[in-house]
Amino acid sequence: MTAEVKVEEKQVESEVVIASAVAPVEETTVKAVVEEEVTKVVEKSSSFKEESDFFSDLKDSEKKALSDLKTKLEEAIVENTLFKKKKETPVKVVEKKEKKSEAVATEEAKAEESPKEEAKTDAVVTEEAKAETVEDVVQKESPKEEEVKTEADVVDTKEAEIAEEEKKTEEAVVTKEATVEQEEEDEIVDNDIELWGVPLLPSKGAEGTDVILLKFLRARDFKVNDAFDMLKKTLKWRKEQKIDSVLGEDFGEDLASAAYMNGLDRESRPVCYNVYQTTFGSEQSRENLLRWRFQLMEKGIQKLDLKPGGVTSLLQIHDLKNCPGLSKTELWVAIKNAIVALQDNYPELVSKNVFINVPLWFYAVSTFLSPFLTQRTKSKFVVTRPANATETLLKYIPAEEIPVQYGGFKRDDDNEFSNEAVSEVVVKPGSSETIEIPATETQGTLVWDVAVLGWEVNYKEEFVPADEGAYTIIVQKVKKIGSNEGPVRNSFKNSESGKIVLTVDNVSSKKKKRVLYRYRTKTESSC
Repeated sequence: MTAEVKVEEKQVESEVVIASAVAPVEETTVKAVVEEEVTKVVEKSSSFKEESDFFSDLKDSEKKALSDLKTKLEEAIVENTLFKKKKETPVKVVEKKEKKSEAVATEEAKAEESPKEEAKTDAVVTEEAKAETVEDVVQKESPKEEEVKTEADVVDTKEAEIAEEEKKTEEAVVTKEATVEQEEEDEIVDNDIELWGVPLLPSKGAEGTDVILLKFLRARDFKVNDAFDMLKKTLKWRKEQKIDSVLGEDFGEDLASAAYMNGLDRESRPVCYNVYQTTFGSEQSRENLLRWRFQLMEKGIQKLDLKPGGVTSLLQIHDLKNCPGLSKTELWVAIKNAIVALQDNYPELVSKNVFINVPLWFYAVSTFLSPFLTQRTKSKFVVTRPANATETLLKYIPAEEIPVQYGGFKRDDDNEFSNEAVSEVVVKPGSSETIEIPATETQGTLVWDVAVLGWEVNYKEEFVPADEGAYTIIVQKVKKIGSNEGPVRNSFKNSESGKIVLTVDNVSSKKKKRVLYRYRTKTESSC
């Protein structure tokens, strides 16, 4: 069985597994293990931390592995063996040729024995001639001569056929050798070969070379040969898939809205949001999904600084709020294929995969996706239910960089705020807290953002003048804000000095509330 057939069978088998995974699941059964699974995933993921790319920070064994990999890569590029196939020796053809030669020898031996048989026959005929007439002898000899001549013709014919076969065999050998030489010539490696804009030839001394090689080493637990094979397969895969040209492809508005880059995390990594809401029924649409996903990854990598101490990875957010359910087998097959391809060809370029708004049935699917992932990939997964989406995102992304639809303060084309700090107040169960925003200018405009994690509070806004005799102005009367409410933005133009007072009343008797807020005072000159 060929390697291609095995791979194809494995692909079919994996799709059957996914199909079985998306069979209807009793919600009560899944619900029983959800909390336990979430706890395990979050605890396991929170312990993962990206390692340093500085050579001096590596362990001795890691330094040696990196040096060994650089040596192997240098030799492979300089000697042009990075992609060369092992030269094939046409053994079978040669053996076939030798067998034909033996056949020739056998036929020649038969031809040598023929005159001896003829001599024997002549002797018998001479003895018989004593008792017979000359005419009888001639009549008996004539058929023998014809018979010998026929056998000689057969030998000549056999030799001609064998010679022809040998000629064909020699031509086949020449053709085969020429094919192998041509394949090797097509796989010539350029000394300027790069990966994500970083030169791979170690002797060029590029800062990013070590960073790239360390990613492959870490993905293979610093096993040099495995990391080298992974690198070669990635380079070959990029060539076959024409990944360098994927940036110029147009996949339409539907896919463009399904994922986008937006903001930076707390470590200044670019953040990529993936919104799973489109089904992909045909093979062609699934192929588009894959290529679009590769394009998005390539765009994200362009924002990285691939050198020691630089930002060398992305943060991925996966929103499953409107994701099609278990019955959409074709989508989960496409997602599985994307995950495996990204894992195998973009090693260590994602710091974490954070899954938010996760439905109950996702845990059934994740169980079947697990065998396709390495342990290191799984250690970067963070999974959270809808009620904890904003709180989970805040662990990795500052509030001002989280889009408003996810409970943060980031709005498209927003000019109201720039670098204003975000503050936090904790409201205990059954209590209230106030936030005061000073209005020192007699003519100005106050702008503020407020977000309560989980909301379910009573909220009001007032302007309190500095003059004790003046009346308090209600900006927002008391109202109960539910858990589905997004961040609040409001403003107030004051004609006298005073302060804005925001009151948050926690109606819950068990759960504390986190209140995030920021504000800005705009004077007439800054407006």
